[in-house]
Amino acid sequence: MAPDPASKYDIQGIELSDDRYTVVQSLIRNKYKAMDASGNVVLRGKQKMFKMKEEFPFTDGDGTDVFTVKAGGIIDVAGNYVLSDAQTGENLVILDNDYSILQDTWTIRDAETEAALAKIDSRGAATTIARNVLPFGELIPHKYEITDASGNHVGSIEGQFSLKDTYEITIDDASDVPKEPIIAAAMVIDAIQGN
Repeated sequence: MAPDPASKYDIQGIELSDDRYTVVQSLIRNKYKAMDASGNVVLRGKQKMFKMKEEFPFTDGDGTDVFTVKAGGIIDVAGNYVLSDAQTGENLVILDNDYSILQDTWTIRDAETEAALAKIDSRGAATTIARNVLPFGELIPHKYEITDASGNHVGSIEGQFSLKDTYEITIDDASDVPKEPIIAAAMVIDAIQGN
């Protein structure tokens, strides 16, 4: 059997093999947990400020460090974040934000080659504008579509109406898209945008 090309992006110490995850933000500060389809907490993350740069350390359900997402550093693009494996210290992917009032696009890139692996796009310009300009617009649930490098549908991130930010990440067809970075990106995107 040929090796899975997405396996080079696997994060040591954690296995995210489900096709559906629920991410919940706590009421205070940017603190998150992700649960698998059975309701088990598989990831916890929180935002920290470190030397004026944002940093998001993530642990597994038992509190063991598994990966960190840090602002800036590798490619010279405003709004890029680097996801690195906490156990190996290796940079795995870059989360690269291209934001406009009509569309919010995150590209997940290979940390070495900067090649695009997947995209996470907000769906619907009207929703994106409303979230940004209306009073209490942030209460409108966000929706994102996940696509692979060729633009094929991979999955979705669907916000829920809730006091706490709650959203479902569904992977319909992961193909060669690395699943762990997508789940991490969903948590980090929400925190970065202060939604």
